[in-house]
Amino acid sequence: MKRLTDIFLLLCLVLAAVSCKDSGEERSHVLKVYNWADYIDEDVLAEFPAWYKQQTGEDIRLIYQVFDINEIMLTKIERGHEDFDVVCPSEYIIERMLKKDLLLPIDRNFGKTPDYLPNISPYIRRELNKTSQPGRTTTDYAVPYMWGTAGILYNRNFITPDEAGSWHCLWNPRNKGKILMKDSYRDAYGTAIIYAHARQLADSTVTVEQLMNDNSPEAIALAEKYLKAMKPNIAGWEADFGKEMMTKNKTWLNLTWSGDAVWAIEEARAVGVDLAYEVPREGSNIWYDGWVIPKYAGNPKAAAYFINYLCRPDIALRNMDAIGYVSAVATPEIMEAKRDTAIAMRSDLSYFFGEGVGADSLQINPVQYPDRKVVERCAMIRDFGNRTELVLEMWSRVKGDNLNTGIVLLIFSVFGVLFVWLVYGKIRKYRQKQRRHRRRRRR
Repeated sequence: MKRLTDIFLLLCLVLAAVSCKDSGEERSHVLKVYNWADYIDEDVLAEFPAWYKQQTGEDIRLIYQVFDINEIMLTKIERGHEDFDVVCPSEYIIERMLKKDLLLPIDRNFGKTPDYLPNISPYIRRELNKTSQPGRTTTDYAVPYMWGTAGILYNRNFITPDEAGSWHCLWNPRNKGKILMKDSYRDAYGTAIIYAHARQLADSTVTVEQLMNDNSPEAIALAEKYLKAMKPNIAGWEADFGKEMMTKNKTWLNLTWSGDAVWAIEEARAVGVDLAYEVPREGSNIWYDGWVIPKYAGNPKAAAYFINYLCRPDIALRNMDAIGYVSAVATPEIMEAKRDTAIAMRSDLSYFFGEGVGADSLQINPVQYPDRKVVERCAMIRDFGNRTELVLEMWSRVKGDNLNTGIVLLIFSVFGVLFVWLVYGKIRKYRQKQRRHRRRRRR
């Protein structure tokens, strides 16, 4: 269904582009949005043109397209010079786009319209600004959208919270065949390198941030060693089906993202499956997605207004409710809307919502909003830069090295049987032909 939706959206984009050209429609009346699939409330999207008309007096028509891989989006912009007006890459791609001078600064001159960009959590802005380049501060070019953690989604009928609270569960032979891993080389790399240094992390002789952003040949080799050691336990590498497998009791553990975990936990509860989520005590990565305006944008004004629109608290809440992920918007309205007195656990979210606003002891979903102590043991994985190819090659070796001796022998046996069967068929046909030829000669 998702593939059909993507094809339909792509056809709509092509047809819209053709009709725009044929009708002579001004590019200033078109806004081209490029986003992840299922990553915005459809009604929020549909309501933007009316809001834009109200703010500016100008008509706008949306052309909306989705992608599922950061690098594909980047290639279209960098090499194809696609004129998308606003796109939503992850933090490391934002960093790469800044390095390559592929972004326009966001014009915050909104006229009579309030500037909603200050609604973004200062914590998220500080973290994203770690990707700044000489002469370019990231948050002048990017506005954070959603964020979250990577961790362990687990079935409480088979795995205890203490077990899921350590990356060791992925290497534990007891869980063989019951583990799904995100098909994400960055998350896999970060997980392996953290687990390989669990003792040093416990002794505080190294930090998660240092480890995950060490892409030296030695670190890459170590990550490869640990990932290959984990592989016999893995039931599969998944991009999107992991949460569904977990809700159906097919697997016990899934290295996944917090937003997917929220969706899975809610869906599983409805069918009587008890799932939970932990960020392992050794540490993990925190990721951030943000909106940017590519340098080839045809309508940067409407793009800036679109970004501003998404920073409204009411819009941010609707997007969160629709997709399960957590907005970077951190206002009192968000805090009150997300407060849940049915949750016994209290979390310190003062780092996110700010000091002195009652956020240091909040009853709030800890999967969506990690406690300060969880955040302090996590970090952002930066762009691997010119070492990206080395990490990708390592990842290919890990995923491609799937065949143990038994499987190899089985494959050769199957091909051997097929070969013999084909040869036998050829010989049989030849003999039949010869017999028919002899019969004709007798006549």
